[in-house]
Amino acid sequence: MKLDIAGLHHAVITSVVENGFAPSITSLAELFNCPLKKIRSSLQELQEYHGVVLHENSGEIWVIHPFSLAPTNFLVRQGGQDWWGNCGWCSLGIATLVGGRVEIITTLGADDRQVVIEVEGKHVSQPGLLVHFPTPMAKIWDNVVYSCSMMLVFETEDHIDKWCSRHHMPKGDIKRLDELQPFAAAWYGKYLDVNWKKWTVSEACELMDRHGFSGPTWALEERAGRF
Repeated sequence: MKLDIAGLHHAVITSVVENGFAPSITSLAELFNCPLKKIRSSLQELQEYHGVVLHENSGEIWVIHPFSLAPTNFLVRQGGQDWWGNCGWCSLGIATLVGGRVEIITTLGADDRQVVIEVEGKHVSQPGLLVHFPTPMAKIWDNVVYSCSMMLVFETEDHIDKWCSRHHMPKGDIKRLDELQPFAAAWYGKYLDVNWKKWTVSEACELMDRHGFSGPTWALEERAGRF
């Protein structure tokens, strides 16, 4: 296996799907038969590429989208296997990657009652539930863990309005689950590919436009590099 961005990403995300947790730096060094220092520098490169988020002190893997390796408000379950999704968007992405019948267990607004959303292929059991996007996409990577934690599920727009007022949060765009599911499937559908590449900014814009995701929340300035 080649130790490049695509090869490292594939090794990590495949392990997460199969085992429910990310490989350690030590186990990656054994897998690629290279020094720990090389794995650490390669993981840093993958982080700069927006392919992972690393723990600041240890350099171990914290997030590889759409998976979180720490508990979140989104538990994604298939049979006896569990994963944590970073947000509503990511959780639908996990459903796409693992396939079959999946349950997404979350708490409305992270402060209300628990709901279970069943996903199988294109079918979503509660299509009218809403996902709120308070952070503009252009700001997501300023603090991607925080940004994802804010992409919560709600029942109504009135619930979102009251939640924003109560928590002093900006109100952003809102998507129904049946709108978000095909977008998430397209966005994350190739994340298990051996030759995975992160979306460029222009590719991300094109995908958003194709699914009708427009307006201030989704606007990105044209630039080189990856989203």
